[in-house]
Amino acid sequence: MDIALDDKQGIGSVTEKFRAITRASFAKTSEWNRLDPDLREAIDVVSTVLPFRTNAYVMRELIDWNRVPDDPMFQLTFPQKGMLSDEDYTRMKRLLEEGVPRETLEQAANEVRYTLNPHPAGQMTHNVPTINGKELPGMQHKYRETVLFFPSNGQTCHAYCTFCFRWAQFVGLDELKFAQRDNELLVAYLKENKSVTDLLFTGGDPMIMTTKVLRRYIEPLLDPELEHVQTIRIGTKAVAYWPQRFVTDGDADDLMRLFDEVRATGRHISIMGHYSHPVELSTEISRKAVRRIGSTGAQIRMQSPVVAHVNDDADAWAELWRTGVRIGCVPYYMFVERDTGARNYFAIPLARAWEIYRTAYTQVSGLGRTVRGPSMSAMPGKVHILGITELDCGKVFMLQYIQSRNPELARQPFFAKFDPEAVWFDQLKPATERDVEFFPPDEIQDWKTTPLTIDIGDPEIG
Repeated sequence: MDIALDDKQGIGSVTEKFRAITRASFAKTSEWNRLDPDLREAIDVVSTVLPFRTNAYVMRELIDWNRVPDDPMFQLTFPQKGMLSDEDYTRMKRLLEEGVPRETLEQAANEVRYTLNPHPAGQMTHNVPTINGKELPGMQHKYRETVLFFPSNGQTCHAYCTFCFRWAQFVGLDELKFAQRDNELLVAYLKENKSVTDLLFTGGDPMIMTTKVLRRYIEPLLDPELEHVQTIRIGTKAVAYWPQRFVTDGDADDLMRLFDEVRATGRHISIMGHYSHPVELSTEISRKAVRRIGSTGAQIRMQSPVVAHVNDDADAWAELWRTGVRIGCVPYYMFVERDTGARNYFAIPLARAWEIYRTAYTQVSGLGRTVRGPSMSAMPGKVHILGITELDCGKVFMLQYIQSRNPELARQPFFAKFDPEAVWFDQLKPATERDVEFFPPDEIQDWKTTPLTIDIGDPEIG
């Protein structure tokens, strides 16, 4: 790695180069030799099914190897045995030991992947918009004001989170991928859909792209005809996993200029920073990245799910929010682990998630209490757990939709019967007859009120 000995984090005259660590290359590192044989086996076996990728910065700066396997950042980035069922783990282990052909191993891995709900919350069945009757893959429009765009050049990450609900983007199955290369279709859709105020670039991680490529996606959005698109959001883990992207990478300065240019048009640019643990803000370069982004007028908002083995600790959340506020970030969301992938390993009961949130919330000042949670991005919308209380009918969860496919239901409190074991919205039941309308019907199509389909009258587009 090209790092000056007296400038470990690459902030001086010699710049650190990004170096990915994969399933094959990890076995060549000194850290591999520090792991127990059972841990090595788990990494080998689980990574045949679920994607694994980290980098030298994460390994060197963010993981305490004296605490492995309990270190939260190790759990966050390295596959663990419990991420597969016992049956699936045994099967994949046996195939590896037998040395079966790669095609046989991949076929078995795919069979497991399809059982893990690779696209939750109707991502492929209910959220895809159309132009002239043709679906626009690589775009999602679930809520009226916000469109998600998956640029084809941004469909990987500097490192993969083990809990990632978008894991299906990275396993090589084209039919499970969301990606769009054609920016003209995005612009055409936005020009005809004046209700859209926010565009979210997501992935993968858009910040894996060079600034030159990112410009090709963003600059057309600054057209005066798109003045109704007032906010450009970029969902990224780079602020935590590769902050050099904003500081010392060769085009980091041009990236800051791009943010400046967006702000100069009167639009807001929001960096949706995926911060899962306070250690991700413990390095000088991570804090310098925050300062540089903030200097452009862009705003970093902090969000992450609360997950077992990583951040199911109220003190860790409170420290993360306090640190974020101090250096210029806005605490935004605490999510609930989605019902996909290795959910059984990472999920915690909703009641416990609420208690972690409440306890952390009480430890921060009003500036940190901008954070909302726990929130479930479920099929009908973003379900916010407001608390646990008692009604005449018994103990209940008090809930609301922050966003809903049916906008009329947003911000209206409703109740679900208390279930101490429930980990997701579909395990909850209405507490009263009045609450039934807030639970999705068997056919969620009835809730699809967002204007997802348009005809722009140009047969050459779409």
